[in-house]
Amino acid sequence: MASLKIEVRGLGYGVCGTEILNGVDARVPDGEITAVVGPSGAGKSTLLRAINRLIEPSSGEVYLEGVPTGSLDPLELRRRVGMVFQIPALFGTSVEEAVLYGARLSGGDADPGRLLEVVGLDPSLAGRDPQTLSVGQQQRVSIARALALEPEALLLDEPTSALDEAARRKIEELVRDLNDRLGLTMVFVSHDLSQVERVADRLVLLADGKSVGEWERGDFFSEAGERARRFIAGRL
Repeated sequence: MASLKIEVRGLGYGVCGTEILNGVDARVPDGEITAVVGPSGAGKSTLLRAINRLIEPSSGEVYLEGVPTGSLDPLELRRRVGMVFQIPALFGTSVEEAVLYGARLSGGDADPGRLLEVVGLDPSLAGRDPQTLSVGQQQRVSIARALALEPEALLLDEPTSALDEAARRKIEELVRDLNDRLGLTMVFVSHDLSQVERVADRLVLLADGKSVGEWERGDFFSEAGERARRFIAGRL
């Protein structure tokens, strides 16, 4: 396995006495796509938010290249580890403003036309109102916005769940392409095992807020992972 970009050790998080994460361990190798899978309510999206410090864990630690993220400035962390949400939320009156929103907040800048090309959109869309784009195009703009910060890793929280099948496949292809061309480390939450088989290099399985196991993709989708696959299918 490659060196670790992100490591989660014993992570816990609770709200009003209810434990959502309870001792989660996970490893995210540098330059690979790690899928987080599990039944609904397993804590998948909460784990991503804890990695990015959108919520603060009650116990355990997340490490970015061996450094505890709790010791990092949250803005620095979110520049280095970008995030793409399930439903795209774009700010600004033009696609260009939406793409550059995060970069400008952090005092930087980027080439919006190049970023649109990177995510498979025509640079001529830069002047369009982002709300006139399809949801699939808006999600690509969300990814371009994250890439404008030149992150080391990208967290994607079910980024295709609001899309139709054609748009879903295009986002899957984009994720693989970004990984192949840029070597970008990604953590990809999905409830669709067929999608995971197409996209991920390895998997982390959560259930009831706990980490159940980790597999390389080939192992998970072989006889060795049959029990885990049946467990997920029975709990979705």
